[in-house]
Amino acid sequence: MLCVRKAFCLFVLSLICSISNAQNVATINGKPISAKEFMWAYKKSHNGNLSTDYANLAAYLNLYINFKLKVLDARDMGLDKSLVYQQEIKTYEALLETHKKATTSGKDHDFLINEYKEGVLMFNVSEQKIWNKAQEDEQAIIEFYNSNKQHYNKPLNEVRGEVITDYQQSLEENWLKGLKQKYQVKINESELKKLARL
Repeated sequence: MLCVRKAFCLFVLSLICSISNAQNVATINGKPISAKEFMWAYKKSHNGNLSTDYANLAAYLNLYINFKLKVLDARDMGLDKSLVYQQEIKTYEALLETHKKATTSGKDHDFLINEYKEGVLMFNVSEQKIWNKAQEDEQAIIEFYNSNKQHYNKPLNEVRGEVITDYQQSLEENWLKGLKQKYQVKINESELKKLARL
């Protein structure tokens, strides 16, 4: 009798796990990205339009995962502990409360607050890892230009803006590559296909 009860409990537990996993489009380091959160972000960035095909959803999920990886890196660096950051979040929450729209309630309100928190973290970490480096490290820019001279065919002083943009792109690509090695990313293809059919 005890074995039957155990087997039943394990079956129910595995069913609950598979249902909850089926509602996630991905996990990063074991932390789920729910289908609701993902579709809220997708809809927001596509002018309220939800109808799309699998390829568009997959491309957007890739961008969303990159965003989440940068946020995770920012948290690991302790940027969310900064007093300036915490004050900025408090100010935003107070402002949102003051100008609360009737439509922004419940989950939408939570998603909006979270989006802002993560957006600020992503901005702060990108500033440290990419933008400041590209503006302040003259030697790195010269080295990048010399390594990629064949793409420019002009002296550095004439193509400086283009070189800095390319250097920033290179920094970001290397950063994301490192993040994908550091943190485990799993995509739930079946859930993504389901969302594409909605």
